[in-house]
Amino acid sequence: MLFKAKYDTFAYHAIFFNSVSVSLEDYMEQKFYSLRTFRKILGVSAQTLRNWDVSGKLKPHHTDPNGNRYYSEQQLQKITNNTEKDNRISVGYCRVATESQKTDLAQQVEVVKEYLQKEAREFKIIEDVGSGIDYNKEGLKELFALIDSEKIAKIVLLHQDRLVRLGFDLIKNFADLHNVKIEIIKSEEKTDEQEVFEDMLQTLTIVSQQLDRQRANKLRAVLEELKGEISL
Repeated sequence: MLFKAKYDTFAYHAIFFNSVSVSLEDYMEQKFYSLRTFRKILGVSAQTLRNWDVSGKLKPHHTDPNGNRYYSEQQLQKITNNTEKDNRISVGYCRVATESQKTDLAQQVEVVKEYLQKEAREFKIIEDVGSGIDYNKEGLKELFALIDSEKIAKIVLLHQDRLVRLGFDLIKNFADLHNVKIEIIKSEEKTDEQEVFEDMLQTLTIVSQQLDRQRANKLRAVLEELKGEISL
């Protein structure tokens, strides 16, 4: 059994070295890491490594006959040195629902700015005004563009709902794909009830547009009544 195991190992490596562009000498001299180990050392996701492979930023040293990717010690040193020289910035994103909440916006900016100033990394603050379910706000679009350009390393929020009211996980997944972290200063959410109510009304308005005329008219009547309650 021991002989058979050694023979199988030899046969495997014979196939392996014929199928990849790596010499036996290089293989014996270098230390290699699996994708799983390599990503843990770097602190990035497996998808980030796959994205780097596709973009050409960092391709695996070699792939075995089973399709498993391996990275070399030299690649680790190189990417670690590049990470140490990482010149990406952090972004503080601050949002309020209406122009009348500018005082609250200024307070958000101060807290987020103080948080970011504790780090050595350069940063910028994006101020936004609009509903938490409005995905066409200028500030939010600017943030998406920065994530996509891979110019930022981290997004800092005072509260999670300052980014969006609905769909936070979707945006987080998008950020993860670009190796961008999202940090929330205060995990507990303290949102003005008026703002939540207005977001609910906007959601109901969108829903009413998808209903047939009779149901839509009933829902609009309810909305008008609710709006009247808000103005009291």
